Amino acid sequence: MTRIERFTGTTSDGTGVTIIYAERADGGYARSLHGADERGMAFALAFPGSELPRFVHWGSPIADPQTLVNQVDALKPQRVSGALDETAWPSILPTQSESWIGAKRFEVRRDGVELFPKFTVTDIATTMGKRPAVDVSGGVESAAHVTDSHVPGVTVTAEDAVQGVRLVWTAELLHGGLIRQRAQIVNLGAGALEIGKVELGFPLPAVATEILTTTGHHLRERSPQRQPLTVGRFEKVSMAGRPDFDASLLLSAGVPGFGFEHGEVYSVHVGWSGNSVLAAERQPYTDGVIGGGEVLFGGEIVLPGAAEYTTPWVYGATGDGLNEVAASFHAYLRDCHPELAVKPRPVILNTWEAVYFQHDFDTLKALADKAAETGVERFVVDDGWFGSRRDDTSGLGDWQIAPEVWPDGPKSLKALADYVHGNGMEFGLWFEPEMINPDSDTYRAHPDWVLKPAANRLPMQGRSQQVIDLTNPDAYAYIYGAMDALVGELGIDYIKWDHNKLVTDAVSPRTGRPAVHAQTLAVYRIFRDLKAAHPGLEIESCSSGGGRVDLGILELADRIWVSDCVDPVERADIQRYTSLLVPPCMMGEHVGASPAHSTQRATSQELRMAMAFFGHMGIEWNLLKEPDEDVEKLAEWVAEFKKHRAWFAIDTCVHADNPDPSVRVDGMVKPDRSAAFYRFTQLTTSQTYPASPVRLPGLEPDATYWVAPLWLDVDLEGLRIGNGQSPLGWWNEAGTVMTGRALETYGLRPPSLHPAQSV
Repeated sequence: MTRIERFTGTTSDGTGVTIIYAERADGGYARSLHGADERGMAFALAFPGSELPRFVHWGSPIADPQTLVNQVDALKPQRVSGALDETAWPSILPTQSESWIGAKRFEVRRDGVELFPKFTVTDIATTMGKRPAVDVSGGVESAAHVTDSHVPGVTVTAEDAVQGVRLVWTAELLHGGLIRQRAQIVNLGAGALEIGKVELGFPLPAVATEILTTTGHHLRERSPQRQPLTVGRFEKVSMAGRPDFDASLLLSAGVPGFGFEHGEVYSVHVGWSGNSVLAAERQPYTDGVIGGGEVLFGGEIVLPGAAEYTTPWVYGATGDGLNEVAASFHAYLRDCHPELAVKPRPVILNTWEAVYFQHDFDTLKALADKAAETGVERFVVDDGWFGSRRDDTSGLGDWQIAPEVWPDGPKSLKALADYVHGNGMEFGLWFEPEMINPDSDTYRAHPDWVLKPAANRLPMQGRSQQVIDLTNPDAYAYIYGAMDALVGELGIDYIKWDHNKLVTDAVSPRTGRPAVHAQTLAVYRIFRDLKAAHPGLEIESCSSGGGRVDLGILELADRIWVSDCVDPVERADIQRYTSLLVPPCMMGEHVGASPAHSTQRATSQELRMAMAFFGHMGIEWNLLKEPDEDVEKLAEWVAEFKKHRAWFAIDTCVHADNPDPSVRVDGMVKPDRSAAFYRFTQLTTSQTYPASPVRLPGLEPDATYWVAPLWLDVDLEGLRIGNGQSPLGWWNEAGTVMTGRALETYGLRPPSLHPAQSV
């Protein structure tokens, strides 16, 4: 069921109130992970008089929505001593005119003077159905509406006619249960209007007193951290021109101790690939607010008369546990990419950790042969094929095939692409379109194509790189033209798009203004235009691994490279917490060498393959140097992955909460819950010996399941530790039979494993 309704009423003080109520429970996410038939999602807005609306509900559907009129009286705070005549009750965009004295959430200036708008609602429009595809401020609009014809939404227009500012605010309830909102600011005045901040948010119930975010660095993205939400403001700011490794994909607040399986939790995400902030705030006089938005530099967005600025979408999700929150985001991304359920994710071999910059035709041809024998379906040539790029200090930006490596230029690389295609595989190629080495022909010819704060000063370099100013039409035309031509000439099926430098001092020499906002829109445009020009082309978003992961890029990219670290022990949590936003089928998960190149940790091949099994499986490994038996074992796992990857594209991803910090249990459950895969990983030595039972979440409580090991050729002796350890009773071909309720409530005992093992 999907609906949007309008109710009117009057508060106890005689104020007229309009209620907008939106609800949907139409499949995809609808079955609760805890056994309810329908999970559903709803939100309600209250408009007291002509004021901006307040969220009076977001969560499960309301049995009697007409009672929401009374919620205005029930929730409105009373006046208290020592404060203003009206205690703040945060609207969708609280300002000081409604007694908000927390951090600025709306900041605009005219002629350098800050304005203090008081908005009056002039129109409320509700919609039900597909939204038209529109180009937003030169950016890209999500294509999710193409597969979702039942989007209940509301658009509110409000003005401060005296200050000359119009606000157009939109909220939508998406398939999967996500609520998203954005705002458009229109300049109604004669002078230019500078946008400083537009931070959107959702109300946070008083019980949500614990915060979960993630932090990290290169090779260790998505490391979880928890802390109490006290009076004041908590924020995570991303100011590197990308979300970066430290970015928290979600800012989540919930009841103390909330986890993956249980606990009331509220999560927000900013769908933007440039600078942004996520924040949660409580003040002594106000209810909590959780949200975020784009962060703009001074002078970055200046609107002449009648011009407008549109914010990125800010997404909100709530559920009983993080598994339900993640399911909402996954459903949305699957709607953005219906091809995920149609085209099985091709198994990839990426050449980076196999050969690094040491490219030559014979080696790559032999590696392609070995890849094809192993079951690989997509062969990707990484950095080093162009210009003077024999290491990472030069050549970047010269997107011409290197004659030193490919003596016949395009013909040589085309010969490799043709050979790969002839082996039944797709051909992929690495680009880093946003970056340039000062030691390159392109930079020497066009030093003005680089973002820099002054004519005589370049930003601090990273990896010997600077950032190309894609807001410059000539630079944009060169980059797009070079990529477009190579995709056509070589028959490229797949682009690995990298982004390896923090974007700092990001001023366009063309305009003299900061340009992160416009640069981000230009990147989106190249993605969109390349895909339009080459139907079927897929693009991976990589940013030194996981430095750019957000819904803005994920609406366009077909997958993300989760991390440059393929050590499976590190990946256990990197992948787990990335999956709060990204469905595993869009997460590049590769089998690498042992010891891992990034950590020098040695691990078993079984662990490395198991850790890549649920995602978009690939290989980051020089198979030419490996024993035949290891390559044959890898081929077995690849073949097994192919049997189940169609499930994994639509399955519900679940993680179990376990009191033992050494244990991880992750699963993929079929949408009808008829079957599931679970991975049990022992990262370090266990707190208990033998291992304690682990719960398997997400199953149908009243169904009966047969449970057995996936690999029947596992050496059971290898699962025994020390003298006298007995076999595990059910760990055999016969397995065991239990109900879903028993598996989720009591669990079952896994094998006692050495550290860094998985079954």
